[in-house]
Amino acid sequence: MAIAADAQRVRKEPAPGMVEKRGRNLWLTHALMILGVLVVFFPIWLAFVASTVTQQEIARAPMPLLPGDRFFENYARALFAGVNVPVATMLLNSLVMAVGIAVGKIVISLLSAFAIVYFRFPGRSVFFWLIFLTLMLPVEVRIVPTFEVVAGFGMLNSYSGLIFPLIASATATFLFRQFFLTVPDELAEAARVDGARPMRFFIDILLPMSRTNIAALFVILFIYGWNQYLWPLLITTDPEMNTIVMGIKQMFPSGDDVADWPVIMATSILAMIPPVIVVISMQKLFIRGLVDSEK
Repeated sequence: MAIAADAQRVRKEPAPGMVEKRGRNLWLTHALMILGVLVVFFPIWLAFVASTVTQQEIARAPMPLLPGDRFFENYARALFAGVNVPVATMLLNSLVMAVGIAVGKIVISLLSAFAIVYFRFPGRSVFFWLIFLTLMLPVEVRIVPTFEVVAGFGMLNSYSGLIFPLIASATATFLFRQFFLTVPDELAEAARVDGARPMRFFIDILLPMSRTNIAALFVILFIYGWNQYLWPLLITTDPEMNTIVMGIKQMFPSGDDVADWPVIMATSILAMIPPVIVVISMQKLFIRGLVDSEK
């Protein structure tokens, strides 16, 4: 018994050399992570500092590394005056577009995957692979016919024109289909025995089980919609419908004009805030959704 206890204690207590090596590796890993964060964060810090100083301080070398005293003035000018359109208007347009695209893609993908997995109809596999093949036809490839359809329906310079052509997602449909295939058939049989109709089974069972996957996809699709540039540039001619990504590009002067760098930098910082809020607020669900989807 004493020999067995000694052997168990030896197994539980790692050798001193192993502890020392593990400690060195841990410190090295943390040092590299901190260095990487500083490298990524430094340009953002410079942009924030530039948004709080005057134009002369930015142009005069060396540029200050500490925030100035023009924070409220510069951000108020950006939000309510801007260069062509107030940044508040462009932020609202981008927010509506990003949320609309993310929610639309998730709803359509959920229903499409549900129909493909749980309904038996002729050509079910053919329809799925037709949806999957649309991955080879992104909006940039079909942009001319898509523009003609949107213009024909009178959706130029509108939120519907910004959102509807981008809400179909073969990737999300594929991910939800793969997840639904892992759901035990006994759940569907039990729901059928209890008299639940298909949509009741979908709402009460499948949707709660898909919560983490929905959260992960929402984060990815929100950022996708927020960063859209080419499609909004093509279908919006009214400055009041500009998105924030378009607005930042239009703030850069042409010819001999001088850029208003404090306002441009303030706009860039404001443009980063909504995606950061979405990622931070849904971080736990996002990570769990990615892990569950890999399983």
